Amino acid sequence: MTRPVIFDLDGTLIDSAPGIRAAVNLMLAGEGLAPLDLPTVTSFIGHGLPRLVARVMAARAIPATEHARLTALTRAHYDAAPGAATELYPGVADALAALAARGHPLGICTNKPEGPARAILRDLGLLPHFAAVVGGDRLPVLKPDPAPLLACLAEIGHTAPAVFVGDSEVDAATAHAARVPFLLFTEGYRKASVADLAPAASFDDHARLPALIAALPG
Repeated sequence: MTRPVIFDLDGTLIDSAPGIRAAVNLMLAGEGLAPLDLPTVTSFIGHGLPRLVARVMAARAIPATEHARLTALTRAHYDAAPGAATELYPGVADALAALAARGHPLGICTNKPEGPARAILRDLGLLPHFAAVVGGDRLPVLKPDPAPLLACLAEIGHTAPAVFVGDSEVDAATAHAARVPFLLFTEGYRKASVADLAPAASFDDHARLPALIAALPG
């Protein structure tokens, strides 16, 4: 079997930060609180919606007792229009088509809840490319625990060595924990240096991705 390629979603294939920020600020407005700017909300992305909402609450000094309620409100705002203000990074559609044409099984492993993830992929015309989509509400653990990535690979039914493509510290830690080569998209939401994430390779243009995957050993 050709090497399976598993992707993170936010910050790797799509720039979803503006849409997430919109949902967060709708929640804050309902609480009579000031909005947060885009860089602040972007810095909160990566560990799933409950952690993001917790960071939003800390930024606005909201009592922790409100976490469950405000997480549900934020998700409702986001689920109402998950693709709003969300864009593919340049070259993503062509790269996915090229990989699929070469026979690579493709999957998504994201900390975003699975329903919105599938909705966004469907709206962008990408869902048919993916044999598996594992969202952050599928298992009791999130990335960087390797279990979601391993579940995605199991759902694909892989036998060949896989590769994980992501943009962040969370994604790097997930790949390393699962003992899967990591390819880093450098234009996403990471905070650490490229060297700190120890990728097998890094890229700033998705047009380079098929060649990088073809060059991986094994």
